[in-house]
Amino acid sequence: MLVLTRKQDECIRIGDGIIIKILENSGSQVKLGITVPREIPIYREEIYQKIQQENREAILSAEKKSDILNTLTAHFK
Repeated sequence: MLVLTRKQDECIRIGDGIIIKILENSGSQVKLGITVPREIPIYREEIYQKIQQENREAILSAEKKSDILNTLTAHFK
């Protein structure tokens, strides 16, 4: 992990298209402004983890439905 120190209104640039700017620092919170190309999604970590969990659950549910369908199909052959 790269760790950088920045002051308010200073930026970090990642490649050609990503800019992270420190907008405000108050107490234990930092407000960031992030400029990225539209095709790159940005999520807060807790939202990203929830999306990943829902995706895993959807895959497991689809697998269970497929197993049930295969079992039912085998009974009617």
